Amino acid sequence: MAFKFVDNYREQGARKKLVEELRKKGIESKEVLAAIGRVKRHYFFDETFWAQAYLDKAFPIGEGQTISNPYTVAYQSELLHIKKGDKVLEIGTGCGYQTCILLELGAKVFTIERQQKLYERTSKVLPHIGYKANFFLGDGSKGIKEHAPFDKIIVTAGAPLVPQILLRQLKIGGVLVIPVGDEKEQKMVTVIRVSENDFDKIVLDTFRFVPLLGDQAW
Repeated sequence: MAFKFVDNYREQGARKKLVEELRKKGIESKEVLAAIGRVKRHYFFDETFWAQAYLDKAFPIGEGQTISNPYTVAYQSELLHIKKGDKVLEIGTGCGYQTCILLELGAKVFTIERQQKLYERTSKVLPHIGYKANFFLGDGSKGIKEHAPFDKIIVTAGAPLVPQILLRQLKIGGVLVIPVGDEKEQKMVTVIRVSENDFDKIVLDTFRFVPLLGDQAW
């Protein structure tokens, strides 16, 4: 993918329309909508496909992965209720679009990707466009134990179950957002760690993610 870092009135206008579309679809968080409005999604597309960058659609990014549609990114981000300075683990860096949204919300992001080509590309591109995260290459289904605990954990691929190893990497009061189901369809699940051994689980809407691969997943 060739990256060209230009942001003209056309792209700026398209972002404003996207924000309004997401608001109409039910995204209420002003902070999340503002973050969507600031992150230049077309930077994650080859210039040939810029006209599609601000449609509310997923798009292939190589290695069998996709950049999630903006509504899904906004939906997961809203569920996290990120506060400035929150330590957030993102499982599935992909192209880094969700990473940038988390950073715009004020999070300190630790993000892990299992596909080496995506890891190498994204860890180079994001600093060039002004975003600093902590990048890791490895099996995200096992989290990043050496940097735990985390205030929030977001999983950007569909898992067959909620990995217990991730729950143990949450702080007390921490939130995990993860799509859980089969390889075709998942329910968005929020898990809150209320004590050392107690967790509250909320099952929400239906989504379709690429599968989460790894030792604690598919």
